[in-house]
Amino acid sequence: MASRFDEIDLARVRTVSIGERGSKVSVRDFGDPVKGGHAFERWKESLPRQLAAKRLETLSHAIRRAAAGRKGEIVWMIGAHVVKCGLSRYFIELMKKGYVTAIAMNGAAAIHDFEIASFGETSEDVGENLGRGIFGFARETAEGCFAAVSRGRPEGWGLGESLGRSLGEAKAPNREYSVLAAASVLGIPATVHVAIGTDIIHQHPGFDGAAWGELSARDFRILAARIERLGREGGVALNVGSAVILPEVFLKAFSVARNLGAPFDRLTTCNMDMMEHYRPRENVIERPAAFGGSGISITGHHEIMIPLLYSYLLS
Repeated sequence: MASRFDEIDLARVRTVSIGERGSKVSVRDFGDPVKGGHAFERWKESLPRQLAAKRLETLSHAIRRAAAGRKGEIVWMIGAHVVKCGLSRYFIELMKKGYVTAIAMNGAAAIHDFEIASFGETSEDVGENLGRGIFGFARETAEGCFAAVSRGRPEGWGLGESLGRSLGEAKAPNREYSVLAAASVLGIPATVHVAIGTDIIHQHPGFDGAAWGELSARDFRILAARIERLGREGGVALNVGSAVILPEVFLKAFSVARNLGAPFDRLTTCNMDMMEHYRPRENVIERPAAFGGSGISITGHHEIMIPLLYSYLLS
């Protein structure tokens, strides 16, 4: 059986090597986490106890409280911009120190993470490559991701675990910069939530929508289990840099947990982005807070705010 409507034949497309594609971001541009010292502590204490400065202090207290004695969940949701801004090592260090119990990302974030680990570069020039007719057609990226899914599917792994394990098994040359690889090693669930048609690998002839949908659906169930635990035990959920996909995924996981009786009366949520958007405000801040928790909104550039929060947590 086939659709009565024409479908494009992706076997006709031309793929290119990642070297021919070019990249705007190199692993050399990534940040190197440094713990804040006495000078940072003095600077922090000098800030006014108002507005964003007060919210940042409140957020760091909530995360430390949840991490103390593993009393609560600390779920991070990150968008692609967070990875390609060079912040991966901050998240990896936070994982190691117990400030992350689960991390979710959209498909684009996972692709940036995979490219950085595998090739040391990511983020092509979209406008230029659209003109050349090659935007999104990096051959090595697609083949590596497809192989990871083929490996993980019969094992019953989710999409995040499949990608993370494959980077470790392949000894990817820059895997120390990979959030997915680090999560796999540390035993922290890293989930990837895709919307078919939104990511560059979906336009390749070898893309298997059934396989990717199956593994991403499994990741939704893995994340939902953590959100239920968050609703019962308390803790923190942060959305950093996802305007649509992850706020919607979070809302549905939240609804599942509510259906199962999770009260969410000891929950702190935070949305951190360069500007405020409707879905993060409603789905991450306003709606969850209605059950007795609290929501924090912090606006700022990720490449500044994440290192700042990191220093708050470790000072």
